[in-house]
Amino acid sequence: MLKKTISLFLCVLFFSLSFPVSVWADVQLQISAKSAVLINADNGQLLFAKNENDRRPMASTTKIMTALITLETAAVDNKIVTITDSMVHVEGSSMGLKPGNKLSLKSLAEGMLLVSGNDAANSAAIAISGSAKAFASLMNKRAQQLNMTDTHFVTPSGLDDDEHYTTARDLAKLAMAAMQNPDFAEITCQKAMKVQYVDPVQTVRYTNHNKLLSLYDGCIGVKTGFTKKSGRCLVSSAERSGIRLVAVTLDAPDDWDDHQKMLNYGFDKLTRYKIDDSSYSVQVPVVGGLTNRITARGSAGDDIVVNADTIPNIKRTVELPAFLYAPVQEGQTLGAVRYTLNSETLATTELVAAGSVQKVKISKNIFQIFLDWIKDLFI
Repeated sequence: MLKKTISLFLCVLFFSLSFPVSVWADVQLQISAKSAVLINADNGQLLFAKNENDRRPMASTTKIMTALITLETAAVDNKIVTITDSMVHVEGSSMGLKPGNKLSLKSLAEGMLLVSGNDAANSAAIAISGSAKAFASLMNKRAQQLNMTDTHFVTPSGLDDDEHYTTARDLAKLAMAAMQNPDFAEITCQKAMKVQYVDPVQTVRYTNHNKLLSLYDGCIGVKTGFTKKSGRCLVSSAERSGIRLVAVTLDAPDDWDDHQKMLNYGFDKLTRYKIDDSSYSVQVPVVGGLTNRITARGSAGDDIVVNADTIPNIKRTVELPAFLYAPVQEGQTLGAVRYTLNSETLATTELVAAGSVQKVKISKNIFQIFLDWIKDLFI
């Protein structure tokens, strides 16, 4: 009996040492990608990361930046681009542009986001900046604005170059910004689109290369990529019940599965927390008014997305002055209700005056008025 007990103890000890608790806790996020990251798209909160700051080639996920700049330019001047030999003289995936074709900048963005057209990316770059090299400088400037500190662009299409690299973390920042652009978000969520040509006058239907739009409920983008050097790259975004996520994998043999695991993890982890103080009210003393109190009424706020397990630790604090001086106007902001987690402000709502208090027109000085107010409190 003793031998059996010792054997069982040694077996359990070996099993525990071989499989740490942390491995079991994250077993659902064992993914194939060399680098990966998952963020809350509303605030950039990091939910999962794996080698997220390692610099790697990004392939056609590059076109997230190219399309974003193209659409931002098109919003000001959606000029018609006449396609030239130099624009389409680029290898790799294509939307089938030919010299002499004419189409708008926005149509080029549609081509690069749907079918990853290198010809579309190259054409837009040259049309906007005069050359792919000049456009790359524009891309790098935009990357700095987005605090993409470990990214450098060389080509608008994402073809391999030793100096063309990014990180999973930086790509998440880029995708988060791009999805805030209404035109970008509208294009990247489409499983297929008809793209309008000006010359010849025609519409061409293109099917989106992003299979995750069909594989995953709630997927709304973003971009695929692949070269032999980079491996399979994928940036995705999904939304459920008002919660939006961005996932990135670089060099991921099984990227479709990786992203479904990561997105499921994020949706399981996050929940919406209601911010609504519209039913809250409190009396605030008023000095020097026709009445000595006024009602401060709360207001509704926007829901926030938080980790479900942090809800018990969210602190709600009412911030109001000890008293107010008349006059007070109806609708005047008197204070706030603040929601914090570990001293970080998550949300605030305003407390406003529910009515008005006129100032008493008497010859007493402020000290006398204050003494009268103190007396009133005890009557």
